[in-house]
Amino acid sequence: MTSTTQNTPSAAPVKPSRPPRRLVRIALYALLGAVALAVLGLAVAYIYIAPTLPPVSTLQDFELQVPLRVYTRDEKLIAEFGDKKRTPIDYKDVPDLMIKAILAAEDDRFFHHPGVDYQGILRAALNLARTGEKSQGGSTITMQVARNFFLSSEKTYLRKVSEIMLSLKIEHELTKQQILELYLNKIYLGNRAYGIGAAAQVYYGIPVSQLSLAQMAMIAGLPKAPSRYNPIAGPDRALTRRNYIIDRMLQLGYIDQTSHDQAIATPDTASLHQLNSEVEATYVAEMVRATLVSMYEDKAYTSGYRVYTTLDSRLQNAATAALRNALYDYDRRHGYRGPVQHQNLQTLLGSADGLAVLNNIPQYADQIPAIVIGLADQSATVMLRNRSQVDLPWDGLNWARQYINDNALGPELQTASEALKIGDIVYVRPTQGGSWALTQIPEVEGALVSLNPNNGAIVALSGGFDFFHSKFNRAAQAERQPGSSIKPFIYSAALAKGLTTATVINDAPIVFDDPSLENAWRPENYGGEFGGATRLRVALMHSRNLVSIRVLQAIGIDYAIRHLARFGFDAAKLPRNLSLALGNASMTPLELAAGYTVFANGGYRVKPFFITRITDLSGKTFLTTNPTTVCRSCTDTELDEASITASTASDNGDKASPTAPAPARAPRVLAADNVYLMTSMMQDVIRGGTGRRASQLGRNDIAGKTGTTNDQNDAWFAGFSPDYVTVSWVGFDKVRPLGNSETGGQAALPMWIDYMRAALSGLPDRPLTRPANVVSVRIDPETGLLAGPQTRNGIFEMFIKDTVPKQRAGDSAPARDGGSQSSDAPEQLF
Repeated sequence: MTSTTQNTPSAAPVKPSRPPRRLVRIALYALLGAVALAVLGLAVAYIYIAPTLPPVSTLQDFELQVPLRVYTRDEKLIAEFGDKKRTPIDYKDVPDLMIKAILAAEDDRFFHHPGVDYQGILRAALNLARTGEKSQGGSTITMQVARNFFLSSEKTYLRKVSEIMLSLKIEHELTKQQILELYLNKIYLGNRAYGIGAAAQVYYGIPVSQLSLAQMAMIAGLPKAPSRYNPIAGPDRALTRRNYIIDRMLQLGYIDQTSHDQAIATPDTASLHQLNSEVEATYVAEMVRATLVSMYEDKAYTSGYRVYTTLDSRLQNAATAALRNALYDYDRRHGYRGPVQHQNLQTLLGSADGLAVLNNIPQYADQIPAIVIGLADQSATVMLRNRSQVDLPWDGLNWARQYINDNALGPELQTASEALKIGDIVYVRPTQGGSWALTQIPEVEGALVSLNPNNGAIVALSGGFDFFHSKFNRAAQAERQPGSSIKPFIYSAALAKGLTTATVINDAPIVFDDPSLENAWRPENYGGEFGGATRLRVALMHSRNLVSIRVLQAIGIDYAIRHLARFGFDAAKLPRNLSLALGNASMTPLELAAGYTVFANGGYRVKPFFITRITDLSGKTFLTTNPTTVCRSCTDTELDEASITASTASDNGDKASPTAPAPARAPRVLAADNVYLMTSMMQDVIRGGTGRRASQLGRNDIAGKTGTTNDQNDAWFAGFSPDYVTVSWVGFDKVRPLGNSETGGQAALPMWIDYMRAALSGLPDRPLTRPANVVSVRIDPETGLLAGPQTRNGIFEMFIKDTVPKQRAGDSAPARDGGSQSSDAPEQLF
């Protein structure tokens, strides 16, 4: 059987049939009709919608919602207040690659279309025809600006038409650069960050100018869906989005292959960053916030105000450190109150998130929560939150004797196990020597405030151990009894009344019977001792209570209160009885510091303030402080009686004001000779009295006074130099005794010393110049009278010329410096 093969010719190509010309014409007419209808529809829509569109000109005057920021005088950031984090940035300051990343992600034809990308709209229309679903396609950057500033994000046809028309108006009236700048500053980018400036800070902790290409692409990917593509909430999706944008930048020719590959290979490092405070002054920041809210209400949080305070960042840091060290020292003297809590160490370490318990322990100041994981004879090992381990040497542990009460401790420690157990959760802190120490949150509190005596500017203020532990500002709000720190004002009144620094007062027991009291009042000196006949200078040096009471009794309570009012104290708040001599009044550390400025500046009254200027979003200053200032070139010697009368009549006292009044010369309220003698007496407090610990500073221009109230409820030191007035205070918020020996010189003075050591560093000694009418003469220290040839152990004392004391009968000796030998001074008081 044979087979035959049949050859068939190859098939000719078949030409596609053309549609009939009639169908082409129909389609063309239909398209033209659709276009005409669209144009007609737009025209009709324009007639109805255009009048409702907002004027584009408002964009040029639009105020971005920028938080309130507070700075020191030397422009260090203290704090930021406001829900929306935003750092406005000018178009010219935006890196070119950042702009290209945004264009690649959102609108690569931005610089070519008239505000509406018809190609994108056509794609969206085709998608609608094909799927029946509305999509987001075709939205340009200009259209997003129109929506974000003027319209809602609701997906309706009416809103879309309004958006298109408004976009065309925006493009007609603004430049492309202006539109893009609005967009870059307004767009929401997640985690309360509005605009690329805030996003760079929130996610990477750096300004836009320092972002890498990969970081720019990550931020550029956020506008589409800030929650979905957020690198914190959804790192995998965010990385995919970032890499897509980097690919787009390569396709569009914005970057080369090498840059593309490097950016793709770069791991993302995004994490939440707070705007870093450069100086810790949260108590003052809160004072500023409260002030601005009272002035501008909620607008204070959104208007981009920058408030520059009177604080000096160096001095503020010194104040914070000095206060905390003083509280830590007090706490160590009174023993260890035990761990924060105790946990089973094996259970914690056996769990993947076992150490999460440490994350629930609040962290204050420089304290870090830790868990004890090892104990040696005289050391301990603890683990921190990050699972790192540190050793606590014996000198960081041996203070932790058991607290029994404020006057009693357990026995001295011999081993670490007497204070700590494995599994104890405790606080530790780094020491200046580079090691670590056991610590605890102090129960005791404190305050420190420092003023420039020449204008009242608050240069440093710390209102407590840590603002986030307790927001109560003890420096400006805590009204406590000043104790003996009020005595210089009483003694100043005595000098003004005619007493002298050598007037002898009997330091002896005294009893006051008052029918209104159940028991008679028997005031005592600290320690219960009596010194007999005592000169005023010596009495102030050693803070003799009984002498102060007799002085106040001699000059009269009403006279003393009028005199204290010169210093700015609220006369209505001062007790009208002899307890005033012992500081039985109520005042804040800030009010006390304001009073001491009169001594420090030569006799002038200034008012504390804490804001120097406020600028708006554009950087323009719209509020400036003009403080009342001491005139150093003036030669006024007379008291400003009008100011004295006004201050005496006022019941307001000297509270701190945010800003000072119109510029004016500070009024003289105290004679220069009174200032000089009182400063000399308070210098002796430091040279050999209750404040002698401060002599370690080695200066001749510092003066001050300790203050201790009954039962050691409050401890104070108020002191000054010609450059700074500083008051320190230590006490419990719920009044109770600090404990035996916790006087002003023990509890509060070390804080003052630490701060003033830093504050006066590098400043020359500036002793006060002696007024011409103050003379130095030789006196008998036993009687306070002018010394004669028969006087043994005579000493020199200073007097105002017309108050030089009389000579002892039968003696004859010339006074030094031309002093008179007769006097109208009162007889010595016994």
